[in-house]
Amino acid sequence: MQELTETEKAYFMQEALKEAQKSLAKDEIPIGCVIVKDSQIIGRGHNAREEVNQAIMHAEIMAIQEANQMVGNWRLLEATLFVTIEPCVMCSGAIGLARIPQVIYGAPNQKFGAAGSLYDILTDERLNHRVQVEKGVLQADCAAIMQTFFRQGRERKKEAKRLAQEADKKSSLQ
Repeated sequence: MQELTETEKAYFMQEALKEAQKSLAKDEIPIGCVIVKDSQIIGRGHNAREEVNQAIMHAEIMAIQEANQMVGNWRLLEATLFVTIEPCVMCSGAIGLARIPQVIYGAPNQKFGAAGSLYDILTDERLNHRVQVEKGVLQADCAAIMQTFFRQGRERKKEAKRLAQEADKKSSLQ
């Protein structure tokens, strides 16, 4: 397992945040991920479910696929996965199956989190692969991008409702 300094952890989480920005720009839930081995990024991913109409296109899945191709192996031993938001059940399962030994995430996911919030799949002793988990790296930044996304969504809905009401008033006057 890689021993990373706090500065390195912050740097790689910033890279994950750059991936999350890609999702935000496409009106996707802004979660980003990078996988690091030997201090090099070997996989990147961001949520792309809406873009490609595939439920499994989470940031972690995309990054794992790219890292598998980069190293030419399904096992990602000696790698560290950085993700802006706590992995869900599906992604936690994929992390374990890829044999990633370390996960570092920014903010918790109270509704879907499977690395300590709702479930604890990554450290469950009943499974044959356990993962070292660290949370809270750039937590405020990671939470802020999610808050921005959901605030923008509420604002869009409010504006759409306002426009629909205006249209109704105009049609009733005619």
